[in-house]
Amino acid sequence: MKKEIVVKEKASNQKEGKRGTKPHGLVPCLLLGVGVLFFLIMLVFPLAEVIYRSLKEGLEVYGAAIMAENTLSALKVTLIATIIAVLVNTFFGLCASWCLTKFDFRGKNILSTLIDIPFSVSPVIAGLAYLMVFGRMGWATPYVEKINEFLGTDIALVFSVPGVVLATIFVTFPFVSRELIPVMQAQGTAEEEAAVMLGAKGSTVFRKVTFPHIKWALLYGIILCAARAFGEFGAVYAVSKARGKTFTLPLEVDALYMAGSAESITQAFAVSSLLVLLSIIILVLKQIVEYRGKREL
Repeated sequence: MKKEIVVKEKASNQKEGKRGTKPHGLVPCLLLGVGVLFFLIMLVFPLAEVIYRSLKEGLEVYGAAIMAENTLSALKVTLIATIIAVLVNTFFGLCASWCLTKFDFRGKNILSTLIDIPFSVSPVIAGLAYLMVFGRMGWATPYVEKINEFLGTDIALVFSVPGVVLATIFVTFPFVSRELIPVMQAQGTAEEEAAVMLGAKGSTVFRKVTFPHIKWALLYGIILCAARAFGEFGAVYAVSKARGKTFTLPLEVDALYMAGSAESITQAFAVSSLLVLLSIIILVLKQIVEYRGKREL
């Protein structure tokens, strides 16, 4: 009888822990009110203002701004840069995380530090660095010209879409690896070593043993990488100067707003609403991944 009572008490405590406790008293309610007010002022109201301003002149004006040639070009460049950055950073993030968590080697701490460089370096500095390396006076320009001559191409790495892609890859590089490293460290190497001893190949070990443990962290890192790529401005601005060809959506918004006319400002808010929509989609995906990951655990 006592055991049944203890079990019931534990179950009720677990349920209460999951539900959480409601705030009681003046101080908790005040802190909650301040948090909600700060959230509304800093996030909800500004985004709602963007949507309101974008639709203020009517759906016809909004549709014309969205379907403008420069806007479509900026959307295309943004999607290209984001997709390539996500693919590249996913591959290198997996490789870097695997090396840092599964092996011991000299320079391990240096590699871990280098991964975090984009977190500490200003995006504008990153863009200028690419400009100094691959620009007309850059030391890498003669080699790029020789490669173009050999391949019969005319690829430029600054003031071009490839330059935008490179800048986006740089600023989004750490997101995937930094989500994977803690999970792979917690997983350890015992399961992989056991699979190898049983004769499993490397690809089989990754697919059957490692990937099931890291799939939600990987998806979460990919979502964060995409979110960062969509909104990048500073690094892209340094290597992109041709509106309608190499501008991304943030640069197009800046160009429209700086034009100063009432019509262009309305168009700027309309283009901004695209970024808000993409942000909402990414936020929904993030919540789904978090929910599924917690549910599986």
